[in-house]
Amino acid sequence: MATMDIDSSSPLAGNKGKGKQLMPGDKDNLPWVEKYRPEKLEDLVSHEDITSTIETFIDANRLPHLLFYGPPGTGKTSTILACARKLYGPNHKSMVLELNASDDRGIDVVREQIKNFASTRKIFSSGFKLIVLDEADSMTSAAQAALRRVIEKYTKNVRFCIICNYVSKIIPAIQSRCTRFRFAPLEMDQVEARLDHIIQEENVNITQDGKEALLRLSNGDMRRALNILQACHAAFDRIDDTAIYTCTGHPHPKDIQRIMDTMMNDDFTTAYSTVDKLKRENGLALQDIISELIFYFEMLEVPTHATVYLLAAVADIEYRLSCGATEKVQLGALIGTFKMATDIAARN
Repeated sequence: MATMDIDSSSPLAGNKGKGKQLMPGDKDNLPWVEKYRPEKLEDLVSHEDITSTIETFIDANRLPHLLFYGPPGTGKTSTILACARKLYGPNHKSMVLELNASDDRGIDVVREQIKNFASTRKIFSSGFKLIVLDEADSMTSAAQAALRRVIEKYTKNVRFCIICNYVSKIIPAIQSRCTRFRFAPLEMDQVEARLDHIIQEENVNITQDGKEALLRLSNGDMRRALNILQACHAAFDRIDDTAIYTCTGHPHPKDIQRIMDTMMNDDFTTAYSTVDKLKRENGLALQDIISELIFYFEMLEVPTHATVYLLAAVADIEYRLSCGATEKVQLGALIGTFKMATDIAARN
């Protein structure tokens, strides 16, 4: 039987009644990711099909358990927080338990915090409460198994929103209890429209090539785009493409083009010393160089089977780097791969 929750000072009652309230001026000190986080569903820049479906659920008072999955920075957390404000109004904290499963991912959290919150009902509220589990793909299998039973048992009191990047890491029993929504990477024009608004609000001095570099590096991740923009705004008076690449430590396209030219045209020793020098002088990681080289492969004027060989070999090098292989050895393997590809192309 559900118990009555009447203690507003309880830790499970959110931040109500304790701590300092955020004053209007304090918002200027927030990271831009939080300062410009959408507060309403209509403020979200994308996924209109998802938000309209959830609004229909809320209006009909038939919100199911939700499972949001997709790449980082695509609006999953912002969407559910906007839903909480629509459900409960501005003072929604006491009705929402928000946990980051990367930190609180053990079975004890499910048995104590989540179960205690789910088993109680507000004395003056007949509706359900909301539990948001962010980064749930970090939860242990035992914790997910325990959560499965909690979801089933306390449906009258609470709704769950489970957020993750990789849905394959959520056990099927939990997936089947939730309505799933996939958040795809944002389109470039959607990211650009939001960036233009923030650039104007913050008086950011950014050039057109700087904005293009920022959009390219964001790769559909709004959080990444805002973090890079704020860091560059703090470090540079004028933000151009060089400032963007310098601030992020990402290889500049001019450097990548130079690396491509030396690997394709120079002998092995010259190419190795040139690339190694570029890496040391600019502080570049081989992993980042490889991820940028992929975009140039389609422009190579070599036979198709040589390109296929190149892609397969570079994929192996990238895998070995992710497993902790030495960069010096893998740099030699990368240059050797290009030499083999040019030999294959020359024989045909």
